Amino acid sequence: MPQALKQQVTVQPGGKLELVCPELEAGQTVEVVILHEPAPRRRSAWQIINDGPRERLFKTAKEVDDYIAEERASWDR
Repeated sequence: MPQALKQQVTVQPGGKLELVCPELEAGQTVEVVILHEPAPRRRSAWQIINDGPRERLFKTAKEVDDYIAEERASWDR
């Protein structure tokens, strides 16, 4: 029955990996499976905004300013 060995390694420049397994014998055939998390995709602020819902609460900056002014006025009531 196959046995599993688990190691966590750091990818070296050029995508190289180094595994050291004293449990293995020289000349032995083994299968290596590499599991990794994809690198986070960097997105600009505009990409994030454009990926949001198409229906916006405010259409212009003036609408935002009016809404904020109205909210602030309600605090004083």
